[in-house]
Amino acid sequence: MSWGSELWDQFDNLEKHTQWGIEYLEKYTKFVKERSEIETNYAKQIRNLSKKYQPKKNSREEEESKYTFCRAFLTTLNELNDYAGQHEVIAENLTSQIVSELSRYLQELKSERKSHFHDGRKAQQHIESSWKQLESSKKRFERDCKEADRAQQYFEKMDADINVTKADVEKRSSHKARQQAQMRHQMASDSKSDYSAYLQKFNQEQNEHYFTIIPNIFQKLQDMEEKRIERIGVCMTTFADVDRQVLPIVGKCLDGMTKAAESIEPKTDSKQVVESYKSGFEPPGDVEFEDYGQAMKRTASETSLSREGKEKPAGKSKGKLWPFIKNKNKPPPAPPATSPPSPSAVPNDSQSPKQQKEPLSHRLNDFMASKPKMHCLRSLRRGQQSPRTLIYHKELMKRTLGRPTYAFEARQYVVSVCVKGLRVCVCVSRYVVGREHK
Repeated sequence: MSWGSELWDQFDNLEKHTQWGIEYLEKYTKFVKERSEIETNYAKQIRNLSKKYQPKKNSREEEESKYTFCRAFLTTLNELNDYAGQHEVIAENLTSQIVSELSRYLQELKSERKSHFHDGRKAQQHIESSWKQLESSKKRFERDCKEADRAQQYFEKMDADINVTKADVEKRSSHKARQQAQMRHQMASDSKSDYSAYLQKFNQEQNEHYFTIIPNIFQKLQDMEEKRIERIGVCMTTFADVDRQVLPIVGKCLDGMTKAAESIEPKTDSKQVVESYKSGFEPPGDVEFEDYGQAMKRTASETSLSREGKEKPAGKSKGKLWPFIKNKNKPPPAPPATSPPSPSAVPNDSQSPKQQKEPLSHRLNDFMASKPKMHCLRSLRRGQQSPRTLIYHKELMKRTLGRPTYAFEARQYVVSVCVKGLRVCVCVSRYVVGREHK
């Protein structure tokens, strides 16, 4: 159907419709432009996200690269970065292939529409001007006809009136009235000819206007509108094709992510944890039972100490052993031959277990090293001592406290110490090396 033949009288409505079509095209152009901006911002955010979670350049990066799931995540980040690049391609294609083209086409469309409606208004104004000329000639013909009719009636009245006096006849002759009537009839005839000419001209112009000029203008407007609609369809197809063109690369990015996820091996990562943190040491052995009730049965005798030392060997036990016991790799010096043996002498150090000195032993050694309190050790001995033993220790104290000597002496004392309510017999040895002043 043609707008020229069907819508010959809808000039104003066609003007509104074509203006709405241009506004709609501008609306679609704005839509594509905003979509392009969204793709650009989305690609930017995806790139920033990928960059944010990229491993930092430090020692931790090397450790993370050992695990399969860390390597898979790094691959995913790289593929995501490529995925963002494809969205940038979409934004660029939308801008260049649709937004720019439609913006240029809109300017051409507006100019073409303006030209067509300008021609239509010009033709409308021309036909309206012809109509006004026709109306003017028609009114003039009507007026002249009325004037001629009045003049004719007046002439006939004057000629037929018998009461007219001689003076009136001189003033108003019938000949003059006849001339006036004839002149009016001539003017009416001329107006009729002009009216007929204008009418014929108007009808011709009107036919040309409504059957030639306006249909041609409306046909151009129809073609313009159909091209606009077709252009929108092409742009919508391009809109979809822009996405479809990047789908193969996007699919490769997604396949890369899937392949990275499938490369994760939990068993390998577990094995890597073992290799990273394995110390190589054996687990600790069983803890032996420590019978603290044996301390209640101990006595201060030499036999009990010897037996206790033999029954409790120094093995892998990690419990607390007897303090003040010396290293059996270092044999103690023998006591002087001239002094009598102490009845409460402790057994040989070779029969005592190995044990590092406790802090308490250091304190007792410091206590014995102080010269003014050396005689107090006798008060710490348990049980009764023979006078002979007391004389021996007294002589040793005099020799040590009075003046130094060249001799190397070893003294041993049996000390009774109460620890947490338990009485424990301890062997204390003191080594004295002196040099006599010259």
